[in-house]
Amino acid sequence: MRYLPLTQADRQAMLDRIGAASIDDLFVDVPADARLPGLIEGLPLHASEMSVERHMAALARRNISADATPFFLGAGAYRHHVPASVDHLIQRGEFLTAYTPYQPEIAQGTLQVLFEFQTQVAKLLGCDVANASMYDGSTACWEAICMARRITKRGKALLSSGLHPHYVNVAKTMAKFTGDELVYQAPSLDVAGDADVLTDAIGKDVSCVVVQYPDILGRIGDLSVLADKAHEAGALLIAVVTEPLALGAIKAPGEMGADIVVGEGQSIGVGLQFGGPYLGLFATRHKYVRQMPGRLCGETVDSEGKRGFVLTLSTREQHIRREKATSNICTNSGLCALAFSIHMTLLGEKGLRDLAMLNHKRAVQVAEKLATIPGISLLNDAFFNEFTVILPKDARQVVRDLADRGVLAGVSLGRLFPDETALARGLVIAVTEMVTDEDIDALIAGLKEVLA
Repeated sequence: MRYLPLTQADRQAMLDRIGAASIDDLFVDVPADARLPGLIEGLPLHASEMSVERHMAALARRNISADATPFFLGAGAYRHHVPASVDHLIQRGEFLTAYTPYQPEIAQGTLQVLFEFQTQVAKLLGCDVANASMYDGSTACWEAICMARRITKRGKALLSSGLHPHYVNVAKTMAKFTGDELVYQAPSLDVAGDADVLTDAIGKDVSCVVVQYPDILGRIGDLSVLADKAHEAGALLIAVVTEPLALGAIKAPGEMGADIVVGEGQSIGVGLQFGGPYLGLFATRHKYVRQMPGRLCGETVDSEGKRGFVLTLSTREQHIRREKATSNICTNSGLCALAFSIHMTLLGEKGLRDLAMLNHKRAVQVAEKLATIPGISLLNDAFFNEFTVILPKDARQVVRDLADRGVLAGVSLGRLFPDETALARGLVIAVTEMVTDEDIDALIAGLKEVLA
């Protein structure tokens, strides 16, 4: 339904005020080939509410739920069990309808939840302080690069080949407007990664080195040496974590010298949801706190000495003058942050570690079975719950063939890196606690069939 509350005179007055000749002038930054010249072909100009509902329901039925089939997809979004209590609690009225506390001292409940969230994230990522969440992992990664530029006064960032290509694309898009130089090349199918290449490339003009941990191929490396080399050159090390559950089993990036640790929090408390909304994590060292984007909630006491919470720092342009803002991200995914915090609280430290080890155990089980199939080789010598296998044929076709058999076998590197023919036979497989023995048997049988 189109809703146009303004008259043509109203619209013209606004255009005159901003100096635009027409509404089309507002979209000049969008490439011409990405703009529609008119109405969408085949879309009716009007329809009844019932017919629209029927049509949308038919489209929805074409989706395949992650629970309806053997599911081994990962590469930045993971299928984990979310306790029913998480959904029950986040739908309480005081949480579900809450937004940014513009009068923060009134919103004590919201501030306390965000304070607890920050504490959990800081401990999980191994840092001194975390903000009250960001939009998602990819934008948090870009904000970290911007923060490194502000701190170092340099504009060149080295991006690891193991960084998720979608995160790379977001950074490249934003760098067009800031002038940052981003150095990046696609990964190769080797077990070592590119730590040595990054170390050799660090110079006095580099603001930061951005690495993913575990990386897009599931490889896990020691970040300590790279952190030391970056610090020697006056640069920062930024670590990106797309699977935070891994930190229940492996060392936190902040404990290995990372200056800024960002990531995607979807794995904990937030379902796949067909791609979003998700949750950005952002943590850093205490000395950099004033350069951190977003919001920071703090604990204090009131005039009567009672415990209370306040909005300690708020560097978004919604709250302060635009030229003083460190970020223009104007959402903090508060409801997803609440879901994350509730799930973390339910797990506790022991539960988090137990769940992480269960994921790893299941992944090892699948990897060992895959290694017995002729023509398949395992890339990784260390991994958490995600690893890369090299197939004897293009992995994209294998994924399609298995999907036709009702098995979602993983994410093909040819899909992530369509221009890199050397990666075409790579398949990234994620195994979580949700994978059953029957799912594993279906994957193994399907691969044997399509590779025969």
